[in-house]
Amino acid sequence: MKSKKAVVYARFSLDNQRDESIDAQLRAINEYEDKNNIKIVNQFIDRAKSATSDKRPEFQNMIKFCEADTTGISMVIVHKLDRFSRDKYDSAMYKQKLKVKGIRVVSVLENLDNSPESLILESVIEGMAQYYSANLAREVAKGQKENALKALHNGGDAPLGYDVAHNKTYTVNEEEAQAVKIIFDRYIKGYSYSKIIDELNDLGYKTKRGNKFGKNSLHGILNNEKYTGVYVFNKTQRKGVDGKRNGHEQKSEDEIIKVEGGIPVIIDKEVFEQAQEMIQKRKKTPGAHKATTTYLLTGLIKCGECGHAFQGNKRKDSYGNEYVSYRCGCRKQKRDYLEEFILQELEKNILNDEAIPALSKALNEKLNYKNESNAELLKNLDQKLEKVNKEISNILNAIMNGIVSSMLKDKLDELEQVKLNLDLKMNELKIENKVVDGVGVTEEQIRSMFSRFK
Repeated sequence: MKSKKAVVYARFSLDNQRDESIDAQLRAINEYEDKNNIKIVNQFIDRAKSATSDKRPEFQNMIKFCEADTTGISMVIVHKLDRFSRDKYDSAMYKQKLKVKGIRVVSVLENLDNSPESLILESVIEGMAQYYSANLAREVAKGQKENALKALHNGGDAPLGYDVAHNKTYTVNEEEAQAVKIIFDRYIKGYSYSKIIDELNDLGYKTKRGNKFGKNSLHGILNNEKYTGVYVFNKTQRKGVDGKRNGHEQKSEDEIIKVEGGIPVIIDKEVFEQAQEMIQKRKKTPGAHKATTTYLLTGLIKCGECGHAFQGNKRKDSYGNEYVSYRCGCRKQKRDYLEEFILQELEKNILNDEAIPALSKALNEKLNYKNESNAELLKNLDQKLEKVNKEISNILNAIMNGIVSSMLKDKLDELEQVKLNLDLKMNELKIENKVVDGVGVTEEQIRSMFSRFK
């Protein structure tokens, strides 16, 4: 009797299964092969993959192999039907693809044929497999929710600036936290993403995964509320209806778990809110930095009717006459008139003798904060410099001991550049501190400055 040709598909998942599970599946399949005069022409094995998704490399290779077959394969043999798929939709779709080629899925343990009774039984088995997966996901989610309510780490990488202790609580990674502080500080000062990235990379800072910073990593950090000490869990949709991940789509507020004070603070709430305001402003004025005409008030004033921010606008009429104004969604105002009016109001209400004491106090507080911030940054950069010097010393010792390679040379060049950048930055901060340290802004100095605007 001529042998029937078949391929084998085996899989084990992460739910308490090991490689031995594959061996047991293949052993049972080989016994089935011998008893039923079957010739196996290929086998496909997925390790540590879930059957709730069809995103399994070997599963997809198996389907492609069968669709391209011209040798007469008649079956795909699995140990159990849930090895093929635990999703009823995927199971039916891929079985139909195979059926078009005259190939059916055969389970070694579930002895099913093509009878109507077997079709019903097969549907019940697949339904139970899908129930198992859904129930397992529910139990996992329940455990994660309990962890979240205790502000414990729930898996994955901790955000830059944090480490996870043995008891799953968050602790501050001081070196990484300094990079986070630099990002927020520079952003609210108006630095572009590119300028911030250059500074971080020049100083040798890396992302949590050891890569150089990019725009996406900065965006994620600036929008991460955890830095203010708020533990956040279950904020984004993991998967859409198509099964694809979508980290940008947020869940409703009643599904999100937040624990105030659940993790250590790295960024003050005030600074975080400033950053969020600037993010929104930049969304509304993406081309503001490209304008060739100066608009002093772009994004700073809002319309009393529609509530939208005024933006600078320049146009020419059919005769070539140029008109410069501020516009919102429902009105416009001449630039020169509006700017002159605002400056007059500033002079009348702020640039006056009554406001000088409050301004002097606020400016001095700002200078003191700047000095303290610089001192903290200097301390961290000094620690980083010490670490870099140690790495350089280790490489030089290796070279002196006869270990020479292009990789070592490249690493040495990279570290030397980082050291140079650190030295330059530290000198810059030391000079700035000398200027700021012990220097207060007097009321008389403010009066003198105001007089220049009048």
